Amino acid sequence: MAKNWRILLNTFGSFGDIHPYMAIAMELHSRGHSPIIATSALYEEKIRSVGLEFVAIRPNLPPPQDQDSDLINRIMDPRHGPRFLIEEIISSAIRESYEDLVRAVDGADLLVTHPAAPAGPLVGWKTGIRWISTVLAPMSFFSAYDPPVPPYWPWLGNISLLGPRVTKFVFGAIKKSFRSEAIHNLRREIGVDYYGPPMFEGQHSPHLVLALFSQLFAQPKPDWPPQASVTGFAFYDGSRELEMPAELERFLNDGPPPIVFTLGSSAVWVARDFFHECITATRLLNRRAVLLIGDERNRPPDLGPDIVAFDYAPYQQLLPRACAMVHHGGIGTTSHGLRAGIPTLIVPFAFDQADNGAHAALLGTSRTHARSRYNSHRVATELDTLLRVPSYRTNAEAVAGELHEENGTVRACDEIETYLDRASIAELKQEPAYAVGN
Repeated sequence: MAKNWRILLNTFGSFGDIHPYMAIAMELHSRGHSPIIATSALYEEKIRSVGLEFVAIRPNLPPPQDQDSDLINRIMDPRHGPRFLIEEIISSAIRESYEDLVRAVDGADLLVTHPAAPAGPLVGWKTGIRWISTVLAPMSFFSAYDPPVPPYWPWLGNISLLGPRVTKFVFGAIKKSFRSEAIHNLRREIGVDYYGPPMFEGQHSPHLVLALFSQLFAQPKPDWPPQASVTGFAFYDGSRELEMPAELERFLNDGPPPIVFTLGSSAVWVARDFFHECITATRLLNRRAVLLIGDERNRPPDLGPDIVAFDYAPYQQLLPRACAMVHHGGIGTTSHGLRAGIPTLIVPFAFDQADNGAHAALLGTSRTHARSRYNSHRVATELDTLLRVPSYRTNAEAVAGELHEENGTVRACDEIETYLDRASIAELKQEPAYAVGN
């Protein structure tokens, strides 16, 4: 049932949360649909610059470089950051987010929601719009069969040894500790039933959940939603916004492949001594390096001829020309590292980063190192192992080959079109709405 569908993709967060939806929107646009990205106002220029339609959804946060340093430190705190983000930032603005999104879905054929944007499910249930939810990383499923590994409780990943029943009990206590009164108050006010904790089971659409990561990264588990479909990573090519700097191109051409050090677009604002330790580690190894520092305030002095620093560079062009990468474990950076086919050292800061590191380590492509113990000598030792032991490179290249075959963006768009076609046919026949597994 070919049709020009108007599809609203609601997301919230850093570039790792924005880029997959931009990739999907651009593919949908190429198929003749009308996608709209609904997210924070600070991304308007970025999204419109690639020809996508945009609508602002509160909360309106200033760009990270203009934010209060204490706010960023509280968000990125390994132990308390997730609770602060959910309870103090996301939940406190839930009414504004809901009002903006209700207006935005007017005239849309489909709503696609993000795991950290709880207004989306409320709009889905209240308006009855066709609705698909998404997750970006396995941790969002909070599976008792694949326990997440938070950066402050690395032992939690071993709780599965006690069996899924015990693990599920522990997870229940953790979920109850997250307060979402503002979300629940709004839910009751608008007359929406309770469908589970808003940041856990309550985030999932009953019709279709797109897991926007590779089956190599995580296989479906018995307690995942039965309507979940693993699509593969949705990769966005950053070169559409910024070409490779000419100076960086010359550096790459003038010597052996360097090590790339990056903290993505969120952890980079709490880098502290990260890049200074990277420089010393690089010199201990007698290697070349590219530092992606995110902001000039992170630029170390006296880099020397074998180390260069840039605010940003397109991963898809840079990483395949590196010998290894050190990064924070954000799902976007992790997926690009896997796709580049290079060994990686993951230094988790917060959120799902330690869990992503654990999944990458299972592929034999990566090692993980604690942020609290990050210093040049330890990093040099870890990198020496990654570069000296052939299996890391061999495994990385094998994983990259499979990821290039997956094309998660195309698969996600296929799933979206199939859902819309079946939902439309069901409506014409006055049958129940389509759901995977029904």
